[in-house]
Amino acid sequence: MHSIDLKKFNIRTDLLVDEIELNKKDMSDFIKTTKYDNISVEEVLIDEVNNKIFNKKNGYYKTINFLDITDKDNYNKVEKVFIEVLKDLLKDLNIDKNNSCLIIGLGNDKSTPDSLGPKVIDGILVTNHLFKLGDVEEGYRKTASFKPSVTGLTGIETKDIIESLVEKTKPDFLIIIDSLSSSNLDRLNKTIQLTSAGISPGSGIGNNRVEISRDTLNIPVIAIGIPTVVDATTIVNDTFLYLFKQLSFNIDNIDNNKIKLVPTTNLDYSHHKNTLTKEEKEKLLGYVGTLNELEFKELIYEVLTPINSNLIVTPTEIDFVIEKLALLISSGINKCLHKKFNPTK
Repeated sequence: MHSIDLKKFNIRTDLLVDEIELNKKDMSDFIKTTKYDNISVEEVLIDEVNNKIFNKKNGYYKTINFLDITDKDNYNKVEKVFIEVLKDLLKDLNIDKNNSCLIIGLGNDKSTPDSLGPKVIDGILVTNHLFKLGDVEEGYRKTASFKPSVTGLTGIETKDIIESLVEKTKPDFLIIIDSLSSSNLDRLNKTIQLTSAGISPGSGIGNNRVEISRDTLNIPVIAIGIPTVVDATTIVNDTFLYLFKQLSFNIDNIDNNKIKLVPTTNLDYSHHKNTLTKEEKEKLLGYVGTLNELEFKELIYEVLTPINSNLIVTPTEIDFVIEKLALLISSGINKCLHKKFNPTK
């Protein structure tokens, strides 16, 4: 039988949690998980001891997973958790309450799924100029913000722009916001990753720019990102995973009379455990059914990439969700950095 060499194909993702899931590694000794109702926070510290296990740069990684932020109650819950996680990260990096901050919104505001960074900057409370004019009330930190756009529009490497700003304004630390890519449909617009490892703009879609991190700028860099796009490989792969779950659900509930009364279109099987055996998958899909999840995903990548069909896709409701997510991140940053910040007054 023909063997497929899958080693040279990389799955597009910016998320550490995706890397862990894809490689099916037991990381329970390295991951600290905290639950807040239906919100979970996964924390990992990658250092010289365990960095060979992970395919990520050394640093703190804190991932917030949630189901929804489109209604007021869920929005407020996620914002509260985001503020606490950001405060913890500042504490981990020994950043003082009086340290100055430069906030950078990466991305292209002309492209909705890539507009998260610029839209967050629109909501940031900037005070740097006020400190130059005179005394500022206690409880406000010196902050500045900037939208560098993208290299394709400016012709200038993003890292060079930020490096010049850092050299001129001399902030004590940097916060960078960017849209990310995920290899899991369930994480799309439902995950916030905060990390002290910095960021490489465009890495999730294979358009790597120069790294922006403490190593390149000599000050702490906190990267905040939300996955707003997935590639076609992920969609095809997850569709088959849902197929297996649906078949398992139907088999496991074949004698469940209550289920029979529910319209097929209303049955939520997404959280049902896939109990199909390898033999059953092979009977359904042939040789392809014998591949594990990573092999199957890389096979789809091999099929779609040569014909330029591994498209980058975003949900239809992205305009509305981006506005909500940008508001949440900007409001959360303001409340975290400025103790006296209270937009309700």
